[in-house]
Amino acid sequence: MAKYLVTGAAGFIGRSIAAALLSRGDLARGDSVRGVDSLITGKRANLAGVEAMEFIEGDLADPAVCAKACAGVEVVFHEAALASVPRSVADPVATNRNCVEATLNLLVAARVAGVRRVIYAGSSSVYGDTPTLPKHEAMLPNLISPYAAAKLAGEHYMSAFTRVYGLETVTLRYFNVFGPFQDPASQYSGVLAIFCRKLLAGEQPTIYGDGEQSRDFTFIENVIKANLLAADAPAEKVSGKTMNLATGAAVTLNQAFEILCGLTGYKGKPAYAEPRSGDIRHSLADIGRARDLLGYTPQVDFREGIRRTVEWYRTTRE
Repeated sequence: MAKYLVTGAAGFIGRSIAAALLSRGDLARGDSVRGVDSLITGKRANLAGVEAMEFIEGDLADPAVCAKACAGVEVVFHEAALASVPRSVADPVATNRNCVEATLNLLVAARVAGVRRVIYAGSSSVYGDTPTLPKHEAMLPNLISPYAAAKLAGEHYMSAFTRVYGLETVTLRYFNVFGPFQDPASQYSGVLAIFCRKLLAGEQPTIYGDGEQSRDFTFIENVIKANLLAADAPAEKVSGKTMNLATGAAVTLNQAFEILCGLTGYKGKPAYAEPRSGDIRHSLADIGRARDLLGYTPQVDFREGIRRTVEWYRTTRE
């Protein structure tokens, strides 16, 4: 029997992983899923459809919450974070508390509880604005935001707990994840979620910069698949390892906008504004390590992923 813990379970990625775990068919043999979320950015409405998950409302910056969440757990999917570069620029202390302190507390609790493996949601932001493409894991970090610094600190804590305590850890560096359940209402939301909401409503979106900046946009189903692979992979292959999680293909914001116009019927042009502090120019992943260590290959490309995403927003918007 396995018990899974998903942190950030009321958020976009956490909720999606929890739903996938619940649908695997393992619950009949006694497996179970627990989720924890402070609801700072996660939404209680996202818990609809995952009622079979045991849910704890609590802040991982509180060691007692971490201890309760980890009790009896075998595998942790650590998705909880304040996942926003602009928000970290505005409030670096909150980002540190909710990313670094929370991660350390979780690792301490996981070790005490005898958790077998922690899978950590890393971030491509640690590569910064280095011109080398594609980004590969052997590159030195180049941090240009407090968020990137916080996520890299979490990576280092994962590695340290593997080397010092023998706790199995796997870090997956996410590249611009998008898909259903991503919140489009916040100024800190992912660009594609914001674009979808605005274009479906007939509103003009804003592109910060000239729109020629590119991203390795990664559909949520690819992320789910990689996390499940990371949970099941042999420890001798993956424990203590960091690997990129993306598609290995780049799309500019202007290209994404044009594709979305075709899907939504929007006829206008975007507004262009000054680039935001902490944003990078180009991002493209080398996914060879995830392929070699996990057997990971992207299942859904950008065009199909954005089509599914638009349809989800179209059917769920109020």
